[in-house]
Amino acid sequence: MNLVADELADVLLVEDDPGDALLIQESFGPAESSNRRCHVASCSDQALRFVRRTGEFTDAPRPKLILLDLKLGQTHGLEVLAELKSDGDLQTIPVVVLSSSRHPIDVDRSYALHANGYIVKPVGLDDFVEAIKTIDACFLRLIEPSLPGDQPDPQHPVLDI
Repeated sequence: MNLVADELADVLLVEDDPGDALLIQESFGPAESSNRRCHVASCSDQALRFVRRTGEFTDAPRPKLILLDLKLGQTHGLEVLAELKSDGDLQTIPVVVLSSSRHPIDVDRSYALHANGYIVKPVGLDDFVEAIKTIDACFLRLIEPSLPGDQPDPQHPVLDI
């Protein structure tokens, strides 16, 4: 079920650069009018506690989207991606890697770990804002998400190929 105009969408932004985090938040627009609530985790441990709702995040909402930077100081974003996609409870949350790296190994590893998208951070301000708006349109308005805890329906069996 896609978001309707007045439905709130929680977005987890995993970004250690405060300037980039602010720019991304502002690109979504004010929470009151955009219905986007950005939660920022500046390191991998904080991000994983947020999505697992542990520690200080026991009341955290389940994000509808995770934007993940790869360069997170002491850890690499690919480690976070691997944790998220190997956890049966979290693997259905869309994760878009938003990185300054164009290195083919980073791109390939991200997709191998089941990232839902890989976007190189644009350098220009207008292009950056447009990229965030495109992510919003695609992942929060158009793409039909998998719901947590969805079980196979015997009336609609999955075909083994």
